[in-house]
Amino acid sequence: MESMKPELIVSAKDVHKSFQNKPVLRGINLNMEAGDLTVLIGPSGCGKSTFLRCLNGLESIDSGEVLVNKIKLRSSKEVGLSEIDSGSLLVRQSVGMVFQSFNLFPHLTVLENIMKSPMVVKKISREAAREKALYLLKKVGLDSHIEHYPYELSGGQQQRAAIARALAMEPKLLLYDEPTSALDPMLVDEVLQVMKQLDQEGMTQLVVTHEMRFARDVADHIVYIEDGSIVEMGSANQIFGKPQDERTRKFLKHFI
Repeated sequence: MESMKPELIVSAKDVHKSFQNKPVLRGINLNMEAGDLTVLIGPSGCGKSTFLRCLNGLESIDSGEVLVNKIKLRSSKEVGLSEIDSGSLLVRQSVGMVFQSFNLFPHLTVLENIMKSPMVVKKISREAAREKALYLLKKVGLDSHIEHYPYELSGGQQQRAAIARALAMEPKLLLYDEPTSALDPMLVDEVLQVMKQLDQEGMTQLVVTHEMRFARDVADHIVYIEDGSIVEMGSANQIFGKPQDERTRKFLKHFI
């Protein structure tokens, strides 16, 4: 019997994006299959975060093709200025995003933060939302903090709560934009541990990070981006052990 091919979660082909006529993405090509943990590395300002924002419809691409969970995200040329891209709205329901800043609602408890989106967007009952939130907060090690407000938590705890909030929408893909960059070094591991656990459970994750130890130890694929273009991609062993491009070698010297 022929084995089934893994589901393609992300397909980006020749993606271009400019801001004020300055190119930021110059023909990005990237595929991700279900269960992949892919890490984007590269210098600050190289386009990594912009690419993430294009994948969940926060930014429209100028040209190329992006499919996320088989939903096409239209380019800025295809979407009028006053038109809402229905594809972007659909994609955001199946893609979770974890930012540098935790973006928790300060006036809500941790539990209420996790419950809110499923109740508002998916219209599930308060009881069902509470049950799901309690399960997820236990999963990220915050079950003893459910009645705390964000200001009462450490940065690492807030970021774990932000991951739980993203998981509450049952995403097929999780995007992380430098999820540990705002944290004290002592708190980084507790967030990375949650991401490792999700990887073991089969969650598809795309991570922008400067945490090279995490990238080397956990990533299925590493993509090195410079000046809006993919310079090199491969396994962690290949990128860290035998990078093929001089630009990759030069970048990694700062971390190895």
